[in-house]
Amino acid sequence: MKSLTTIVLSACTLASFAQAGDSSEFYYKKGVDSKNERRYLLASQHFQKSVQFNASNTAAQKELGHTYVEMKKYDLAKNAYVEVLKKEPTDPATLENITNIYFWTRKWPEAIAHAKKMQELKIGKNTNYIIGKSYYESEDYGQMLKYLQAATKDDSLNAEIPYIIGRSFVDMSNYRAAVPYFEKAIGLDTTKSRWVYETAMNYAAIPDDKNAVRVYQLAATRGYRTDNDYYENLATSYIGLKQPEKGLELLKTVLEKKPADMELLYSVADLSYKTGKYQDAIDYWDRVLTLDKQNFKSLYMIGLSYQKKGDKSKGMALCDQAIRMDPSLANLREQKQMPGM
Repeated sequence: MKSLTTIVLSACTLASFAQAGDSSEFYYKKGVDSKNERRYLLASQHFQKSVQFNASNTAAQKELGHTYVEMKKYDLAKNAYVEVLKKEPTDPATLENITNIYFWTRKWPEAIAHAKKMQELKIGKNTNYIIGKSYYESEDYGQMLKYLQAATKDDSLNAEIPYIIGRSFVDMSNYRAAVPYFEKAIGLDTTKSRWVYETAMNYAAIPDDKNAVRVYQLAATRGYRTDNDYYENLATSYIGLKQPEKGLELLKTVLEKKPADMELLYSVADLSYKTGKYQDAIDYWDRVLTLDKQNFKSLYMIGLSYQKKGDKSKGMALCDQAIRMDPSLANLREQKQMPGM
């Protein structure tokens, strides 16, 4: 027979449990109301109190996680969802939410593991994309390709999928394989001018200068910034396309902005020489000499340019002077070659 004290204590314990449950539910409801009013900080405080009163209240724990997501406090949201999964390890919404958090916060191994668990349970969408991109970021391109090819079937309109595949081929220096994926990506999404520019650079790397020029120009029409690098790359493709005059004009435009760029000066001088603009070539190589008086290759090229203009005696004298200062240039004369630029 229980003593009166035991009966009283049992009654008090039951009352405490009931009170805790009531308090948990009370704060849970207050949290939902605050969340609906977009008062997320207050909502999170209510949900925390609800969980403190009743650790088994998974509904409050889930809402706490959702609220932290709204506040972009992803680590706290993840912790809340971890607690839910301890009690409900296959809860679809929680699994999907925590997988997304790992993905958003670049926790690639965790994102892969949870997305694969979702696949085993046949939960949610975009798991192939999440796994594939996570493998790409982890530089596992073999696994990436497997899952992103499957992701293409899941969502054929997601332009980022072919873009990522293309990027992986670039990372593996396989530019020819990258091109069709880049073309597909820029066809699906016409807002990414940077992607268009990258496509052009891939054509240039093959090299396929005709398509490189076409796509560089497309990048500009789609809003890509036509900075110095843009014009230099476009010029290089024009030169590869056997249109050196167009390349020269672009490089001269860049040179106006970068007047002391030695490599650019060399290129402009060289192109001027090759296109028969010998006086221009002399002027540009003279600028090189002004910046670097020990650059005897430029002096040699000035001599060649004078010879092309018809002033052979002056030109030969300058070439001889350059060879005296740099005897290695004698080999170029014997081979009738220009110095490497």
